[in-house]
Amino acid sequence: MPPTELAIKAARYVPPPPGPDLEARLRDLIGWMQTDHAHSIDPIVAAAMGHYTFEALHPFHDGNGRLGRLLIVLQLFSSGVLSEPTLSVSPWFEARRMEYYDALLGVSTHADWDSWISFFAVGLEESAHATRTRMMRLVEVQSALKEQLQTTRLRTANARVLIDYAVGQPTFTVKEAAQTMGMGHQGASKLIDSLVTHGILAQWGQRTYNRQFHAPAVMRVLLDA
Repeated sequence: MPPTELAIKAARYVPPPPGPDLEARLRDLIGWMQTDHAHSIDPIVAAAMGHYTFEALHPFHDGNGRLGRLLIVLQLFSSGVLSEPTLSVSPWFEARRMEYYDALLGVSTHADWDSWISFFAVGLEESAHATRTRMMRLVEVQSALKEQLQTTRLRTANARVLIDYAVGQPTFTVKEAAQTMGMGHQGASKLIDSLVTHGILAQWGQRTYNRQFHAPAVMRVLLDA
């Protein structure tokens, strides 16, 4: 692009400018995504349509991709396709970013919905398989941590509750754990420190105040994309 050329001329796609029209279109989209279309549109197709429209509107200065992928999960959850909002779609789409952009652009430039929806459906299927595999690995980790607990002298039931909590909450503070277990702050802190000593938990980060903790075995599963 020549130095004097406007950057916008080199853009593959230019979203609508900010203003009342964009705000109205975003409100319409959110209303449409919250409506039950099961009688006329397959929920996977509806999610593909909703995601394309959000990305085409590109309403925010930053974070549109992350928010758009979150909306996929929320729309599928709202429509009953998911019983829990645990599906992780970002790794699959991020690994195929150019194909993803090309498929979205195909809708904008050639109304090629078939290619986009096919690409989107494959992404959901493979993401669902990957999520299930990760969930099963977390169940295995949960069982292994409880077996490791049995090798210690800790016999309080709250230790097992804390392990369950650490599997479902990757990082947490003493206050959060205490509220979950119905314990006082001092008792929860002592229990966490005991699990840290036995290698079941570890501190997350270097905070000295309002420290956060995690189960390293859980985090390894979650970060192994």
